[in-house]
Amino acid sequence: MPFQPRVAILVPAPDYYEKWQPAFARKAAALTAAGLIVEQRVWTDPGDLAGYDLVLPLFAWGYQRDVAGWYALLDRLEEARLPVVNPVAVLRWNSDKAYLGELGAKGVAVVPTVEVAALDDASLTEAMTELATDEVVIKPAISGGADGTHRIAPGTPIPADALGARRLVQPLMPGILTEGEYSLFFFAGKFSHAIVKRPASGDFRVQEQFGGRETACEASDAAQALAAQALAAAPAPPVYARVDMVSDAAGKLHIMELELIEPSLFLHHAPDKGVAFGLAVAKSLLEG
Repeated sequence: MPFQPRVAILVPAPDYYEKWQPAFARKAAALTAAGLIVEQRVWTDPGDLAGYDLVLPLFAWGYQRDVAGWYALLDRLEEARLPVVNPVAVLRWNSDKAYLGELGAKGVAVVPTVEVAALDDASLTEAMTELATDEVVIKPAISGGADGTHRIAPGTPIPADALGARRLVQPLMPGILTEGEYSLFFFAGKFSHAIVKRPASGDFRVQEQFGGRETACEASDAAQALAAQALAAAPAPPVYARVDMVSDAAGKLHIMELELIEPSLFLHHAPDKGVAFGLAVAKSLLEG
């Protein structure tokens, strides 16, 4: 019987509020079809991972709510030299959206971003002036699922959860309301598929829990080139990647964020339903 590698997929704690099981089933099916044995381990308390051939943090959802615990896990994986995909260096780099500044410095078109160490009225006004806008979006630098993300219009008070806290301030990009947010998916560096996510009427957040909806779409050459340019700046080539982008008033695309840790991959929209994803992960075992 051929050798079948054992893969530990890190998943949320039992009391986690988002429904992750349907997406897990799709990813697990793709990995199983590629010849891997898939097992679940709760990321907040995974136990002994030494017996696995690969650790995948694909469902480490909620890490933004336990940042200390997340970084402690990364330290542990790194110190034990466990095989992890994406690599720990990539996971650590992608955990904090300060990487957007690094991308911008390398010439990648990113959503203009001002980082504020302790947000208050004065620093918010200063950021708005720097960004030349009076309507912004504020978000934690370590965030997921739009946690702590707020749209701030003129006269809107700073929400209590953001006051005095480290926050990223960005202009409200017009494209999010007119076209939606584009997501491009890459496996082993090759483009797989794309979707566009649109917010519910009156909202700006595209996540499903806020009424957002997604549909498959074509990715332009410009979108694919921008995504590839952004991914090239990562500390190591990611095995799986989702690149979110949005257009400005002139229609130019800007990177919103890179999802290299625990992204929803929307494999049901992939032409091959996830075959390339499974093969990319399996191949990483041979290359590791």
